[in-house]
Amino acid sequence: MRIRRVLTAALLLAGAVAPALLGVSGSPAAADSSPSASPSDDGDAPTEAGTSFRTATEVDLGQRATAGASTGDYLYWSFPADAGQRPTVQATVKLPEATTRQAAETWQIDVYDGLRRRQACQYGAQTRAAAQDAASVQLSCTLRTVRAWSEPWANDPLPGTYYVRLTAVGLQASDLGLPFDAEVRADAKDVGGSAAVDGALAQPLVPGVATTSQASDDSGSSTAALSSIEPDDGWASGWWTDRWVWTAVGGIAAALAGIGGYALTRGAGRPRRVPPAV
Repeated sequence: MRIRRVLTAALLLAGAVAPALLGVSGSPAAADSSPSASPSDDGDAPTEAGTSFRTATEVDLGQRATAGASTGDYLYWSFPADAGQRPTVQATVKLPEATTRQAAETWQIDVYDGLRRRQACQYGAQTRAAAQDAASVQLSCTLRTVRAWSEPWANDPLPGTYYVRLTAVGLQASDLGLPFDAEVRADAKDVGGSAAVDGALAQPLVPGVATTSQASDDSGSSTAALSSIEPDDGWASGWWTDRWVWTAVGGIAAALAGIGGYALTRGAGRPRRVPPAV
């Protein structure tokens, strides 16, 4: 009877604690299915693009940016991506009128990290050929999950500023200079604890961070201006992962298993004292 009472109490405790912990771990999963930032108003959307890395137009996550340019130009935008996020860049190009184009065109988007290393797309149509009579072309690139730390020799995406470059490749000379309109949007999905690693960068890879750190050591030096874009909750804000929840669940399960094992193996206790025979 004593063993039965101990096991019953252990099962009731597990049934009461596990749903609460699982409910906490379910909240990050619900957030994973939505972008990390909501779209901003169209009035705040940038309407120009840069022509190099240094002049890239800054765009927040979930914000739509538009620009008008001439065929053959390189357009640059930049956006922030933090550890544990999986960025996705989408671009729509409204092509010139079919009567003005002489041949098909091939459009391409490239994404670079804060070290200006080209990052490969995990999936998506990064390059597409548009027929001569096509009105628009859509491009997409989903990067690998941003890691909080990586080996120096690795090409893993790291937290910081990311650059998007849009251009047409393989153009004929007669199609150069034709006007077109472009629309770009960058989103990021929070992957969660499955992408957590042991380690973190001292500073995110954003423009001006190295110059600012060096200038802060010299009192007489002027500080450089950092990039004004960053995640809504700040850099390295995703310290909480569902690994904490499952670690707690594992600890409670191990404690309950220890209590049950002890109750099963401890026996009936001390034997009763038998009165001496008369």
